[in-house]
Amino acid sequence: MAKDIENPCVATCKLSGDLCVSCGRSKEDIRTWRRMKRPEKMAAVQRASARLKNLQKKKG
Repeated sequence: MAKDIENPCVATCKLSGDLCVSCGRSKEDIRTWRRMKRPEKMAAVQRASARLKNLQKKKG
């Protein structure tokens, strides 16, 4: 069986509009995480990672 995708949640939710600035996921990604299939989770983690990188660039 394929390895599960780890939830990127860091248990410090800080929502700014539709985005959690702690983990990078959208509200939709957070809400539907448990129902997502592995490919959807992988895509959500990639989007979250890209969002966090963009946030860090804006701060820096």
